[in-house]
Amino acid sequence: MRYTLALALTFGAASPALAASGPFFSLGNTDFVVLLAFLLFVGILLAAKVPSMLGKQLDSRAEGIQKELDEARALREEAQTILASYERKQQEVQAQAEQIVTAAREEAARAAEQAKADLEVSIARRLASAEEQIASAEASAVKEVRDQAITIAVAAADEVISKQMTAAEANKLIDAAIADVDAKLH
Repeated sequence: MRYTLALALTFGAASPALAASGPFFSLGNTDFVVLLAFLLFVGILLAAKVPSMLGKQLDSRAEGIQKELDEARALREEAQTILASYERKQQEVQAQAEQIVTAAREEAARAAEQAKADLEVSIARRLASAEEQIASAEASAVKEVRDQAITIAVAAADEVISKQMTAAEANKLIDAAIADVDAKLH
């Protein structure tokens, strides 16, 4: 069927050439020679089964393209699967990162609270130590003032007594003190 259709189209295309010049079936007519050469060429192609070879090559090429498309489709599906896997992993990593950040913030808040409590305890200890030092310094100052007052009072009393007392009165007091000490010791 293909062959007859190809011949009919060939003759149909040659009909305007037939009307152009005198006797068509002569070897002097170039159109006729070209037509014969073309028909001979087409006949050789048909005899050598070139159309079926071309069809086989086109079919094999189509099969190759189909295989490549199938491979590309499979690769695309695999790539989509891998992409989905990586997206899931990314979401998991993002969730873990958020958990780590949250835990770090909570730990930092706890550490700040602990540091604040430690600082308050340290301040309280230092304040107590400072108060103790102040109390000790105050007691020391009071003792020094008392000692100084006693020293001054004894010196003043000594001076007053020595001015007011006579030698006889001093001897009486010394004898009374010796008797007092002797009574207490025995």
